[in-house]
Amino acid sequence: MKVGIACESSSFLLKEAVKKHLTGLGYEVVDVGQQTAEDNVLYFEAAANLAKLIQSGECQRGIAICGTGAGISMVCNKFRGVYCVACESVFTAEKISLINNANVLAMGGRVVSWDMGCEMAEKFLAGKWCEGFAEQRRLNNEKGYAVLQEIEGGM
Repeated sequence: MKVGIACESSSFLLKEAVKKHLTGLGYEVVDVGQQTAEDNVLYFEAAANLAKLIQSGECQRGIAICGTGAGISMVCNKFRGVYCVACESVFTAEKISLINNANVLAMGGRVVSWDMGCEMAEKFLAGKWCEGFAEQRRLNNEKGYAVLQEIEGGM
């Protein structure tokens, strides 16, 4: 799987740790965020860069990192077809791909540790939408996702 990743200045070190971890697991990682500790990429720039990778289909999933995960997720979600959720736990990071069909995980470099961020990214990327769900639950999730897309289309 090809994964996009982006961060701004306060989350550079977490991004580097997650990127190294995912590369070690065999993911192809496309980094469109801050490239060095000295750069000064802003959260909305990093979010736009990542969202465009997802929109174009160049990357199937993405990881967005800012200080809290909130600002970068807000901007990512303004791009049609990008479904980003800010997470602060491994449990939630795993469930957003499984239940919600989110294609971008956001997290905060000032909120999660490097180890936790790596685990969150790994669980998020491993999740397959509705995998193992009973038929009715899968249908409910598909209906919910369709409603989300309908709302998005009316924006």
